[in-house]
Amino acid sequence: MGLPESVVEQLLRENENHECPDAPEICVRIRAIANLPTRFGDYQVVAFWNPLDHKEHAAFVHGNVYGAEEVPVRLHSECLTGDAIGSLRCDCRDQLTESLERIGKMETGVVLYLRQEGRGIGFTNKIRAYQLQDAGYDTVQANEALGFRPDERDYGIAAHMLGSLHVESIRIMTNNPAKVRDLERHGVRIVDRIPVVVPPNARNYAYLETKAKKMGHLLDLEQTDDLDTAEENAR
Repeated sequence: MGLPESVVEQLLRENENHECPDAPEICVRIRAIANLPTRFGDYQVVAFWNPLDHKEHAAFVHGNVYGAEEVPVRLHSECLTGDAIGSLRCDCRDQLTESLERIGKMETGVVLYLRQEGRGIGFTNKIRAYQLQDAGYDTVQANEALGFRPDERDYGIAAHMLGSLHVESIRIMTNNPAKVRDLERHGVRIVDRIPVVVPPNARNYAYLETKAKKMGHLLDLEQTDDLDTAEENAR
């Protein structure tokens, strides 16, 4: 069972004219909620809209999370090349599918899909960073060469989305300690961290190694998929 119809109606009413005068940049409104059967299980998709920048974000909700404690939550930033095309340069698609599969087998859970392409630098700059990586830069050096921090993301919108769904506390599914700290800074109560570690492949090993060594991600790089297996998994 997902969000009951009465709760869906309540959430839509609450968000009809919702505003955040003190923090308009992270303000989002729930605009629509629908059932979404998937290959990973039965979900409901919640469409969020930011009236300031007009970006749309999504929550994929499994079970009734309204007022729930210790809800498993995955924050996933948009990655067109990985999520949709199956790029082997990153582990984004692997982490997304792993999270959806695991939550689909749990009583409750949420995957937040945030429009923060390229760790917040946007699609075009992400491809520019790829060009620099092709020339020998690592992922941190490439971002810095373009004038950005290694990670430009902010999770205030994610915190707002969880609050809009009335999630009381979460078990965060991440390998990134910075994500935990930023959510807590925005008032999210985190009771546990669930690792989401997928084996690297020959094409993304150096990328993941840089995330571990330079950005503090908690990754196990001992087990490496062979390239054929990685390419099959990406299809």
